[in-house]
Amino acid sequence: MPKSSKKQIDEDDKTFLKMLQKNSGDSPENIAKKCGFSRQKVWRIKKRLEKDKTIWGYPAVVDDEKFDVTRYIMLVKRSSKPIGDAINKMINPTFQKKGEEVGVNIISGGYLHGKYDWVIIFTAKDIKNAKKLGEILFTEYPQMIREVEIMEYVFTFKEGGMENPEMKKMLEFF
Repeated sequence: MPKSSKKQIDEDDKTFLKMLQKNSGDSPENIAKKCGFSRQKVWRIKKRLEKDKTIWGYPAVVDDEKFDVTRYIMLVKRSSKPIGDAINKMINPTFQKKGEEVGVNIISGGYLHGKYDWVIIFTAKDIKNAKKLGEILFTEYPQMIREVEIMEYVFTFKEGGMENPEMKKMLEFF
């Protein structure tokens, strides 16, 4: 049997990843069936993609309300001053730990291109705790931060490839 072409391997990877994102808690057998692949092929693709860090992990998509927290988005604009070593402090686990100390759980973050330079998505009990994360940024990195904007993430339509099962609740906002 001839080996698959690079193009076919890429297509199979994409098919598998789309199905995995929608059904990450599903059994390998069910994912294979939905992809039209054998269970062994799914296992090989999964292991290869984990090894090359295409797949970072398998987070659960949870309902923030069940944990009595609110989701927020923080947009950060850095100053024009040189960052120096401050970036290493910001991306290491210490920043996450400081957030946890004030009741904040950082879910996601990244570097942006546009008006703002960073985005941090996190949960907190309330806006008071959310603002404490902004205070940490200004206190820990005063020369690096020019502006911080915090917004409440009111409703999630889709996350991790999963549609929100409580879509009817969105109608409350309109």
